[in-house]
Amino acid sequence: MKVAVLQLQSIGMSSTKLYHFVRIAQKKGVKLLLLGEYMLNSFFKELESTPISMIKEQSEHQLSVLREMAHRHNMVIVAPIIMIKKKAPYKVIAKISPNSISYYHQQFLINYPHWNEEKYFANPVEGIKAPMSFSHEGLKFMIMGGFELHFDDLWYYASMKNVDCVLLPTISTFESHERWKEIIKTRAFTHNCYILRANRIGDYKEDDYTWHFYGDSVLANPYGEIEEHLGDSEELMIAEIDHKKVLEARRGWGFKEALSKRQ
Repeated sequence: MKVAVLQLQSIGMSSTKLYHFVRIAQKKGVKLLLLGEYMLNSFFKELESTPISMIKEQSEHQLSVLREMAHRHNMVIVAPIIMIKKKAPYKVIAKISPNSISYYHQQFLINYPHWNEEKYFANPVEGIKAPMSFSHEGLKFMIMGGFELHFDDLWYYASMKNVDCVLLPTISTFESHERWKEIIKTRAFTHNCYILRANRIGDYKEDDYTWHFYGDSVLANPYGEIEEHLGDSEELMIAEIDHKKVLEARRGWGFKEALSKRQ
């Protein structure tokens, strides 16, 4: 099955590039498209000073555009977006299908002094739930927010649900290229599944420091190898994921079998 990552910076209210790249993906036979974090909305630090009404208008516009594109091109689009409910912002990931839309509310949010999403967003801090999973074209997918990659308890569900591919939208910065690649490769290997990571590009300037979002979107295979990757510019990555490869890796390494004997 063909999947794709669209690597862009924040597009604001514009949809021109979305239309352009989605048409290319459709012509190439892509069945699922993943977007990076804070691509449809401004970066978190900018949202802090943006009126809630403007965020709501932007999100509703982009969701309308994505619904239309998913329906027209018979494609599933997975896209992080800010949802406004009762004037409160929630960080969610939308799964837009040709005839429906559903949302995954991110469970773990960054909570550091210089980048405190947990304080800004209204996402509840509560018991851990299974991330959103769904089947498409004979493959099982699971959605995780970028920061959630770090938490073992969520990966438990990837194993229990026999996920073929984890969809990981991110907005990584601070020269963390190698750390993210190594974690992604390790998770893909120990769970014998694909990980499709979409990272944003672009810059955000704060005082005398520039936050650089470096791209480097990747597809890691069930053996923990990087099969496809992008650079640091505006690009579309089209890749193949294969259920047979997932089964081969699981049979070969036997991690899941060893675990099942002890449960």
